[in-house]
Amino acid sequence: MAEGSPYAGASVLITGGLGFIGSNLAHRLVALGARVTLLDSMRPECGGNEHNVAGIREQVVVELGDVRDSERVSRLVRGMDVVFNLAGTASHTDSMADPYTDLDINCRGQIGVLEACRTHNPGVRVVFTGTRGQYGRAERLPVDERQPLVPADANGINKTAGEQYHLLYHRYYGLRTTSLRLSNTYGPRHQMKHARQGVICWFVRQVLDGRPIRVYGDGKQVRDTNYVDDVVEALCRAGASAEADGEVFNLGGAPVGLVDLAQAIIRLAGRGSFELCEYPAASRGVEVGDYVADTTKIEQRLGWKAAVSLDEGLRRTIEFYGKEKAHYWE
Repeated sequence: MAEGSPYAGASVLITGGLGFIGSNLAHRLVALGARVTLLDSMRPECGGNEHNVAGIREQVVVELGDVRDSERVSRLVRGMDVVFNLAGTASHTDSMADPYTDLDINCRGQIGVLEACRTHNPGVRVVFTGTRGQYGRAERLPVDERQPLVPADANGINKTAGEQYHLLYHRYYGLRTTSLRLSNTYGPRHQMKHARQGVICWFVRQVLDGRPIRVYGDGKQVRDTNYVDDVVEALCRAGASAEADGEVFNLGGAPVGLVDLAQAIIRLAGRGSFELCEYPAASRGVEVGDYVADTTKIEQRLGWKAAVSLDEGLRRTIEFYGKEKAHYWE
């Protein structure tokens, strides 16, 4: 999206705004001239990090609070042009260990945002982030938006419900909502304290820590990937286009096998090794096999296509954490 975009002077709220994708989006929107407010609960396991807004801290408003706080959310959505509703839990294994919290945040929290928008700002546009985990095991590749949703874990079920609430509020109330189904987003500002929210950045951490990359199974599993700047571009397009209203779009663009991914990180870092190991029991139950997204719909409707190659994205990611690890490690 070019400079002089519809975001110049626009008021924007990002829930989950101190997290990985939310903070990268904030940097982009500030550069585009938007007035940006960030809401984040700073739950330790979710990746909120105040360092994520280094360089723009004086240009954004930060509200520390939970998306389930209906009074706060109702106050914040007033006067907004766009709400990027990114707050939620993302771990497949955590959702099975604690399905109630996953349900509460990814369902009740989403209803709260939608009710606040319907009541206090019905003209706002709302962009939700879903996940490829909503599909479960793919019937065929590549996966388009018409494939059945058969999630393999509680997170996939709850994210599907959260998405469906957004679509319901479009159909029933006319709220301008859309959902982007993300797939293995990686890049700067991702949390690096545990492996439960993204395999790519965790592989990078293992290399930077001088440990072998641990690849589960035979390593041939294919994951579709997006560098975070491409995801931010898709979010910005969805938040500025009537073509997105009431629609669901897949993101993706750089499929790779996990062993090939590990080898690419080692090559670009100039050091490291990998080893194959058995799945832990918790991970074995949520493994869904190969996934490649069909992104034809978003390419045709919104003109979006992934632009950053896997090698370039990994190079930027390794370089970022090599310099900034003090702010992201324990």
